Amino acid sequence: MRLDILSALNAERAARRAAILVTDVATGKQRLVKGNEVAADPLKPLLEKHLRSGKSGMEETPEGKVFLTAYVPPPRLIITGAVHVSQTLAPMAAMVGYDVVIVDPRSAFATPERFPGVRVIAQWPDEALPPLAIDRYTAFVALTHDPKIDDPALTHALSRDCFYIGALGSKKTHGRRVERLKAQGVSDAAIARIHAPIGLSIGAVSPAEIAVAILAQITAELRQSAEAVS
Repeated sequence: MRLDILSALNAERAARRAAILVTDVATGKQRLVKGNEVAADPLKPLLEKHLRSGKSGMEETPEGKVFLTAYVPPPRLIITGAVHVSQTLAPMAAMVGYDVVIVDPRSAFATPERFPGVRVIAQWPDEALPPLAIDRYTAFVALTHDPKIDDPALTHALSRDCFYIGALGSKKTHGRRVERLKAQGVSDAAIARIHAPIGLSIGAVSPAEIAVAILAQITAELRQSAEAVS
């Protein structure tokens, strides 16, 4: 790999931006396609497929065989609410490869002791979320049941390109949430992105079971969406 390509690739990875290295199998010639350049690239459909799946592989093109090496940021899970569900969800998500961040301004709950090995930010969402640079490789869940925390967090997440957004609460609770978000100018299309009630419908009762349902739904959104474009 040429030094200029390697430097550019390292810069993209450090900034949590996806990229694909295109290698001409016959000649060995390489070029780097950054995520924001994919739409204008002649290989757009193939590049999008590999970026979405995160998998590298060989492809046939009109110019011959190329090997596409996908560099995709690790998936991230941002949770608002240092609650009982989060205490199971955070380590489970970390086990399957997510970078997990807990955001909750209630410092009595948002402690390293309750979430060992997990980054915990004891700040309000409007302070904590912008620096995290939520992107298309981020899943976001709101679990506090407190509109003062969840609503601004959801509003921020809905303005970003995260692949999953979920919120804890019954249909009645979500109905009131929808009314509040609409009053703040959030569109129907944006609100429709929220998975609520959160998690797959598996009859979950305990906090741990709810965490299983949430992680399963996040995984389905990530992996099944990837299959749809494969």
